Amino acid sequence: MIQGYTRWQAESAQKALKNRRVVAISGARQTGKTTLTRQVIVHNGTFRSLDSAALLQAASDDPNEFVKNSSSGTMVIDEIQKVPELMSEIKLAVDKDNRPGQYLITGSANLQTIAHINDSLAGRIKHIRLRPLAVGEILGKKPTFLQRVFAGTFPVQIKGYDKDAIFDLAFCGGYPEALRINNPKERKEWHRDYVDSLIKKDLNDLEKIRRLDTVRDLVKILAGWSGKYMDKSQISAALEVSRPTLEAYSNALEALFIFERVVPWLKTDYDLAGKRSKIYITDTGLMASLLGWKREDVVLNADRSGKLMETFVFQELAAQIDLDSDYSLYQYRDAKKREIDFIVEKEGEGVAGFEVKASRSVSKEDFAPQIWFRDNIIKDKMPYKGIVLYSGEDILSFGDGMIAVPIAAFWSDV
Repeated sequence: MIQGYTRWQAESAQKALKNRRVVAISGARQTGKTTLTRQVIVHNGTFRSLDSAALLQAASDDPNEFVKNSSSGTMVIDEIQKVPELMSEIKLAVDKDNRPGQYLITGSANLQTIAHINDSLAGRIKHIRLRPLAVGEILGKKPTFLQRVFAGTFPVQIKGYDKDAIFDLAFCGGYPEALRINNPKERKEWHRDYVDSLIKKDLNDLEKIRRLDTVRDLVKILAGWSGKYMDKSQISAALEVSRPTLEAYSNALEALFIFERVVPWLKTDYDLAGKRSKIYITDTGLMASLLGWKREDVVLNADRSGKLMETFVFQELAAQIDLDSDYSLYQYRDAKKREIDFIVEKEGEGVAGFEVKASRSVSKEDFAPQIWFRDNIIKDKMPYKGIVLYSGEDILSFGDGMIAVPIAAFWSDV
């Protein structure tokens, strides 16, 4: 829906407007929230963007009057995090009228975690996350990967996307405006200008931060930690800030959807299971630009290749998990250094584990952590599928529910 791209969340938004009084579409700047709302609300809609100075002033001065919706259509309020008081006024309005589809609000910050938003609108609101474009959205494919995982219905081969092709996709990322830029240097400049603008403008809506240079440094540091367990002591020492300050700054960057944490799998009484979250940047194009990576350098560097591929898989996996509340995302690591990059639980159906490899080959040893996890943690509680995602073409069975699957399965409709 953004310049020809069909967004997977469009159907979710349309359904929600038929059942909920308020629908919130949240996501980072430049992911296409405003364009999506204009596609979803075709008729009988009133659009009010708080990026307009006049509307922002009116909303701040008289929030009660601003949200009055006398029509039978939907009122769209864009960038609502700029005036948090509007949330309380919307609650009062929809409590008097239970008609569905009254408000569609958008935010470039996480409305569920912003401290100064006092009203959650629980029971009245449907939250929808809009991420940068997934490869399947760019190619016009349907999101069928997770269904195939749990049904076990992969083809024999998925051709056309080797390691080089996947790295090309990862370096481009998923911001629609950046995708229109073919020159790598100009695209890097776009990404860096994008982050600079967020820090200068949007960050102040969430947190009064004086040391903007420190935040810029933190963004680059966290990009380098993508796919890792954060060492807060090491990062705070490098930035010369206190732990509480580091936490406040990193939380603000997460609220702007630039970074995201994947929580540990804790459904076990195993004493050695880790309890720390992993952090990921939410767009690989942005990561490569912030870190100053060149395409040819990453290919020859195993650490960078692995980090890029794992982060790329995260953004593809998360985009499909967002579409169905039956799915939940976790990761696992224990004191014995057994690690599973991603764990997806489907309510009522079982668990799937995912190990990510940048290489074109897979061996039985690559499944060892998952076999141990299945036999010692999951046991017979629920079905378990073990998957190694790699840059080859063949779907390979290694027996007993363990299979190697090409990363291109995320967007293949073969």
